[in-house]
Amino acid sequence: MKKASMLKGSLCTVRHLLTTDLNTFIALVNDLPSRGDYFSTHFKSPETMRKEFMQNNFVTEDSELFVIEDALHHIIGVITHFKSRTPTTREIGYRLFDTKLSGRGYVTEACQLLVDYLFNVYQYQRLELLSAPENVASVRVAQKCGFQPEGTLRNAFFINGRYQDVMVFSLLRPEWEARRLSISV
Repeated sequence: MKKASMLKGSLCTVRHLLTTDLNTFIALVNDLPSRGDYFSTHFKSPETMRKEFMQNNFVTEDSELFVIEDALHHIIGVITHFKSRTPTTREIGYRLFDTKLSGRGYVTEACQLLVDYLFNVYQYQRLELLSAPENVASVRVAQKCGFQPEGTLRNAFFINGRYQDVMVFSLLRPEWEARRLSISV
């Protein structure tokens, strides 16, 4: 896996986790109230996370984790890409840690930075995002980044004690290329 350097946007920076970030990151990731209705309450112990970080910095062939950092260098979220069903596809997942920051464009910009990185650096043909249909903010991120809805996986996730549907969104390389051309014109 090629390692990305820092991905910098106008609102945020997407970068790998540093050793100095680890304690803050673990506290943010494991804060149950911030998980809301769309994220599992399952979490890894701080010891397990530290061990994994020391082994591979959360970067493997199967997945790559980045933090989303605001202009003041505060970690405000996480974004990852990971192995999907086929070798030509990657799935993207993201989470904003503080709902008060929602609607400000951080996750949309982080997602767009990651999409550009994945299509520029790798030969992937397809990127996917999965979102609960009622997670309006996440659906908006997918739409703003050019992802198309493909359908709903019924009762695919078990979160907060109940089975939930999940929508599948995809962005194909030719769609991304066409978007880039229309933006640069």
